[in-house]
Amino acid sequence: MTETVYDLRSALARLAAMDGELVSTDTEVDPHAELSGVYRYVGAAGTTRRPTREGPAMLFNRVKGFADFRVVTGVLASRRRVGALLGCEPDRLGHLLMNSVKNPLPPVLTQSAHIPCQEVVHLASEPGFDIRTLLPAPTNTEEDAGPYFTMGLCYATDPETGESDITIHRLCMQGPDELSMYFAPGRHLDVFRAKAEAAGNALPITISLGVDPAIYVGACFEPPTTPLGFDELNIAGALRGKAVELAQGIAVNARAIAHAEVVIEGELMPEVRYREDRNTNTGKAMPEFPGYTGPANPSLPVIKVKAVTHRRHPILQHTIGCSEEHVNMAGIPTEASILGMVERAMPGRLLNVFAHSSGGGKLMAVMQFKKSIPADEGRQRQAALLAFAAFPELKHVMLVDEDVDIFDSNDVLWAMQTRYQGDVDTVFIPGVRCHPLDPSQIPEYSPSIAAKGIACKTIFDCTVPYALKSHFQRCEFKEVDVRRFLPDFHY
Repeated sequence: MTETVYDLRSALARLAAMDGELVSTDTEVDPHAELSGVYRYVGAAGTTRRPTREGPAMLFNRVKGFADFRVVTGVLASRRRVGALLGCEPDRLGHLLMNSVKNPLPPVLTQSAHIPCQEVVHLASEPGFDIRTLLPAPTNTEEDAGPYFTMGLCYATDPETGESDITIHRLCMQGPDELSMYFAPGRHLDVFRAKAEAAGNALPITISLGVDPAIYVGACFEPPTTPLGFDELNIAGALRGKAVELAQGIAVNARAIAHAEVVIEGELMPEVRYREDRNTNTGKAMPEFPGYTGPANPSLPVIKVKAVTHRRHPILQHTIGCSEEHVNMAGIPTEASILGMVERAMPGRLLNVFAHSSGGGKLMAVMQFKKSIPADEGRQRQAALLAFAAFPELKHVMLVDEDVDIFDSNDVLWAMQTRYQGDVDTVFIPGVRCHPLDPSQIPEYSPSIAAKGIACKTIFDCTVPYALKSHFQRCEFKEVDVRRFLPDFHY
């Protein structure tokens, strides 16, 4: 693979050169429910309702109502693909990102006279401007609150400190020049918005769609690994060994990703709120990472769109919220955060982490811990406690020994069946803040839950007690070269 990846198009070129990692269709697709309905079968995987599977990314070359646009989905919906796009073995991606956090490379304002994301400009002040007819934002299901941008990288600056941050938020089309924006509790851009609103000001913001996959993965870190004031574009720069290039907005005082396919420029308006489903009255929002369509929010901040810019013959990037794509974008940074925190506390003990697909990359982590001496007994549970501190939205931790393949769910469940006794190997931590999109985290579910988004965090210790290690040796087989018998066999 010789193609250098620096934007979406070069990423797609790399995937096209690989066997079975990108498919395309020239059959016209309706962005309303049909596009996501197709990809559910082709390669969504994750927590998506069955039948689904892990499969290739998919490029739709003809989108109903949008002659000049293509739509791609599932670019990061395979850990193997993420590894290929970042130049790393899939099982080492958490370590790669951990090292990138340690070696940040800040973004720079482009000095190029040609800015790809501004090849075509549409100003909201122009007659007939309507973002709903300009951009083919898909509707994931027929009961969604409306068309959503699901891969929009929102970039804004703290009005008091001048520090910038980038995160992905769900953005619902509300009118010709309006988007509602959902903030999960604690998001940094919401802090910036609140500061601007308190001063009676709008917050300038850009939304970049269709960028280098390194930017998407790097942008999904959360505190405490990337505290308030840390620009996650630093991580993408470190991943590539080259600073991310930014472009100054045309209509607002904010910057965007220079090589993005599409940029929406706007302002988060003070004291303006919309009901998320005000145009459809479905009562639903859109599919989210736990595999459910949550209720529409009764009141969300609103972005007033000032301009839309894009490349010639643009490609809009989309994801299904409950797909393996969310698992990788959210989960690999989670792994890096846990690895980094535990390594600082007990070097060499935690070998690897997998933010499991069943939790959408957020709710469950499998931790591979090595006990080398008798005094290591119990430290595996300390490591689990550190994991909860490294990623506060984590709900469950499964601890396994070094001989268990954490990326093989059968092997993990085997460890639970043979190395776990519920009465002595389960640790409950009730009443802790977790994630409001998990529908079980509500007072109606359990009397122990005081408010929405609070959970009982649980450690499942499926490691062998150090003193009993000799009783839990896996059977050994003779090492052979299978290719003597099957020349094309791959281990």
